[in-house]
Amino acid sequence: MTVWRHTGYELAAVRRSASRALRHSGPERATAVQALKAAGAAMLAWALAAFWIKSPMALMAPWTALILVDTTVYRSLRAGVQQLAIISLGAVWASVAMYLTDGSTLHAMAISLPPLTLIAAYQRLGPHGIYGATTALFVIAYGSYQPGEIGHRLLETFIGAAIGLSVNAFVLPPLRLHDVRSNLHALALECSGLLRAIADGLTQPWGAAEAEAWEDRARRLRCGVEAVAIARRRSAESTRLNPARRLRRAHFVPHPPPQADHQWENVVHHLTALTRTMSGIAARSHALSAPTGSFTRDYAALAGDLARLCSDRAEALARFEEHGTTPRETAVAAWERYEQLLGRLHSQADNSATAVGGGLLIEIRQLLVALAPEEPGPP
Repeated sequence: MTVWRHTGYELAAVRRSASRALRHSGPERATAVQALKAAGAAMLAWALAAFWIKSPMALMAPWTALILVDTTVYRSLRAGVQQLAIISLGAVWASVAMYLTDGSTLHAMAISLPPLTLIAAYQRLGPHGIYGATTALFVIAYGSYQPGEIGHRLLETFIGAAIGLSVNAFVLPPLRLHDVRSNLHALALECSGLLRAIADGLTQPWGAAEAEAWEDRARRLRCGVEAVAIARRRSAESTRLNPARRLRRAHFVPHPPPQADHQWENVVHHLTALTRTMSGIAARSHALSAPTGSFTRDYAALAGDLARLCSDRAEALARFEEHGTTPRETAVAAWERYEQLLGRLHSQADNSATAVGGGLLIEIRQLLVALAPEEPGPP
């Protein structure tokens, strides 16, 4: 059951990403463009190596070009030297190992792979270190190890590096000016969807399965928070050494302030706490008693108000408006409903249900404070 639910979440996320990539610009479309650029760079490098210099192992050129089309121009240039050095080291080391072992594949692997795999663990190389070992595998599997062929491999590596860097820098260079806003927009929609699911679920009989699904969705929102943080770093990085930055920054709408990231992180934190409490109620953990039916119905309506607040924030982000914009009518309705629920809390006869209701109201108030920071007074 859990596997099928997780598979459904992943397929739904893929469908939403594909839809956003087709409908408007954003991180999803940028990712698709980068994938096509990497494929094009690899094919061009292979064509040059195979047909122009008649390389005996044309695989090295497209392999190098493919991995050098990175998410930003600066990252490609910074990583280019590392990757070029480690790939060259792997190619030369494997060729020498083949030469010393007179072409024995197994013995060449025994000589080259252990030290190259150890080098891959060197932290300063980051994720690029493993390319030395994989390059060595390609060379050993191909089986050419004469001295002249080593020069060919180095030439192929340089051709692939030059093409990969050039394609990334001069063919639609990635300038991620709207990634922060797009990721915040997606996170706001996910929060709205979860709150809407809770609001709809509380209006009908619900149990452990529903509560577990809500809690799982809330935990998965952490990925959205991390995506926002990564987008903010990469957005700043994407303007460095990028030839397109001056052409496109004229149309740049400023990012939402960093406070917006903290605000949505708080929303996710309190949503996680809220769904955890609901899971405890459904499982009767520590003899928790569910609140009365009327309290639950009004709580569902309040969750619906919060879903609308998140949706309104998402729409404001999509329209490139100020992040702090919150429709007054929705905020007023949410705060009024919260005050009514707070006043009704002590009318419950069961002390355990009162305590549980209080815990639920604490988290919902924290969500209100995050989405509508100031409790609105009369218009």
